[in-house]
Amino acid sequence: MRVSPLQGHAHPDGVRAEAPPAGPAPHLGEESLRILVGTEGDSLLLMDINTTETEASEPWDYVLVADRCTQRNPRQVQRQQQFLEELERKGFCYKAREDQEKVFFGIRADNRVFDRYRRLLMESEATAPRGELAGPTSIPATTRIRIVNFVLNSKMAAGDTLQDLVKDGVFEAGFPLHKGEEDLKKKWARWRNMFQQQPIGDIRNYFGEKVALYFAWLGWYTYMLVPAAVVGLIIFLSGFAHFEASQIREICEAHDVYMCPRGDHNPRYQRLSETCAFAKLTHLFDNEGTVLFAMFMALWATVFLELWKRERARVVLQWDLYGWDEDQEEMALGLIACPDYQPRLHQHSYMRSTVILLLSLLMICLMIGMAHVLVIYRVLAAALFSSAFPFLGEQVTTAVVVTGALVHYVSILVMTKINKYVALKLCDFEKPRTFSERESKFTIKFFTLQFFAHFSSLIYIAFILGRINGNPGKSVRLAGLWKLEECHLSGCMMDLFVQMAIIMGLKQTLSNCMEYLGPWLAHKCRSMRATSQDPELRHWQRNYRLNPVNTFSLFGEFMEMMIQYGFTTVFVAAFPLAPLLALFSNLAEIRLDAIKMVRLQRRLVPRKAKDIGTWLQVLEIIGVLAVIANGMVIAFTSEFIPRVVYKYRYGPCRQGAHPAVDCLTGYVNHSLSVFYTKDFQNPVEIEGSENVTECRYRDYGAAQNSNFTEQSWFLLAIRLAFLILFEHVALCVKLIAAWFVPDVPQSVKNEVLKKKHQRLGEAGLPGPGVGPGPESRSTRDSGPRAQTWSGPRAGQEAKTQSCCHHRPPQPWLCVCVGGL
Repeated sequence: MRVSPLQGHAHPDGVRAEAPPAGPAPHLGEESLRILVGTEGDSLLLMDINTTETEASEPWDYVLVADRCTQRNPRQVQRQQQFLEELERKGFCYKAREDQEKVFFGIRADNRVFDRYRRLLMESEATAPRGELAGPTSIPATTRIRIVNFVLNSKMAAGDTLQDLVKDGVFEAGFPLHKGEEDLKKKWARWRNMFQQQPIGDIRNYFGEKVALYFAWLGWYTYMLVPAAVVGLIIFLSGFAHFEASQIREICEAHDVYMCPRGDHNPRYQRLSETCAFAKLTHLFDNEGTVLFAMFMALWATVFLELWKRERARVVLQWDLYGWDEDQEEMALGLIACPDYQPRLHQHSYMRSTVILLLSLLMICLMIGMAHVLVIYRVLAAALFSSAFPFLGEQVTTAVVVTGALVHYVSILVMTKINKYVALKLCDFEKPRTFSERESKFTIKFFTLQFFAHFSSLIYIAFILGRINGNPGKSVRLAGLWKLEECHLSGCMMDLFVQMAIIMGLKQTLSNCMEYLGPWLAHKCRSMRATSQDPELRHWQRNYRLNPVNTFSLFGEFMEMMIQYGFTTVFVAAFPLAPLLALFSNLAEIRLDAIKMVRLQRRLVPRKAKDIGTWLQVLEIIGVLAVIANGMVIAFTSEFIPRVVYKYRYGPCRQGAHPAVDCLTGYVNHSLSVFYTKDFQNPVEIEGSENVTECRYRDYGAAQNSNFTEQSWFLLAIRLAFLILFEHVALCVKLIAAWFVPDVPQSVKNEVLKKKHQRLGEAGLPGPGVGPGPESRSTRDSGPRAQTWSGPRAGQEAKTQSCCHHRPPQPWLCVCVGGL
């Protein structure tokens, strides 16, 4: 029903009605709709038809909302009317309804628009015959919404799209309606269904393939986290069995060994035995099983991806999208929106690529600079806490580490918004050809910036912290005033563990809580407004008061999971509980996202897809980075290599193992360097200096000048050798696993082969076993002979047979081609 918002009077039920034209009144229960009817050609004829009350009550595909204040602006009203009239010319009808605050426009497309879509793609998405106009129920709702949304966001004759009109305030919002989501609410969007299988088919039928593939991937990822979480928990708990190991016992009993002061706050000599509890905690994740777990996670990441590719192939085959072409889909939608549509050609500009590369490197340097800002914060916070909170005592370092992690988390939230803006601007500058290409390029840019924003601080702690501080007698100072932060007395693995635990804990708890509570509270506030008594208008109002969505809604969910996957794999050697935390988080994340999409948010525009797109390449890149990072953590941050070197070169077992001897006896004393307290610049200012002549620090420096010793150079060589060996072995294992597990199951390949064969048979080609009979053989043997054929291919097939008869050396070719 076309109702002009400019003319007519308000109906009591909220519908604006035009003044009835002169002449006989229409029959009761019928409404006049102006729609476009497609003909056999490319032209579309505008005509008036009368529809019954049943047809007029069909569900609307889309709803546009405008503020009533815009109706007082003639320019805004004119642009509204031009847009709606343009939709009419494209084959749409609309109806306007209003309440006290808003004006709602229901949009519905004529079914001939979708019939043209099927003809363009040479396939039928419905059960109706191709030559007939399918009924409204035969067209999937996801297809209707996708096509209507594409047309609305295409440029009209006035040069405006719906997005342009929303930015200019002509319309406030546009969205498809929730309808028929009750089954998803019962079977999926409930916390009680947390441990039940997801109805992927129903999700696809309601939200489209893109959303369904996201939840299928998320469910598969969660399922595959179970073995990783179990192995990580075993590695962590196995550390309890080694609390009586010699290196821990030596630390706990070292009452006469003093550690050198680490900072300017509360400078005093600390007994090594005071770090006994931290030494036990460190041994929970820095033990002999760390290398095996890192190797296992490298293999797990590969197997997970390969098995997901197989699962995706099965799912996509069930949806008949295995051979679907996204470019063809976008061109078909473009032709529906504009008959003169021409696809944009592929272009590449080296100048644009150079500028984008330089700007991306500049942003990466900014991310690295943010890590240095955190370093400065930790240095200044240590000095501030020691003076402002003297009661913290030796816990100043712990307070600095915890608050540093909190500051890092806040910086991540801020930089996420900046990175998103920069990535969008870079994509606009690059001028991608299609929306899917733009999404792919944006994914790469945004993930790259986000990776450095999340992991730059971890990289600093793992590989830089404590290595540029100098020695106790000559420490490096910031601006010549503040001493740089050092690692914990139990080692840098403790700092990395704490940083990982805090960031993952905050991201999995606070982020999920805010992700759910924010939309829930906003929806509750908007739902308190009065609603119309008219069922249709009330339904539109309820959908309008849901939380808005955009093209980045699903993108944000994917990005969140990619960052979590990075935390789960990249530094997992320092935090073996990461897979377990990710498992618990994902169990809640699936239901949280389901509740948001079904109950709290407007309906997402369905999109077709046959895979998760660029995110698969992101996962593969993370897998490679995980091998490199874990190898470097084990080689340079963990105590694994120093323990192994001591065991086989300097320890009591260097001549051979003895059952009664612990091969790591004396390792702690061997790994601590000696520094004479008289060499301090101000030894008197250090508490207890009168009773201490020497102190120890973690390094392999000489006691006289703290220079590197032969042991330190030998240990560095072993670390580099291990890193090269570990990375090559892990990458080889990944390649072998990727080769061993095919991406596509053989059953899927066979099914695709059968469908291709069946399609050729339906096209009029003979099936297997049908070939030339005895008569054709005698004809072939006796030379070319005129044959009688019926059908439009008679001339072509007679010519083919004639060509065959002139090739006696290849009789098999004659039979095959003759059959065609």
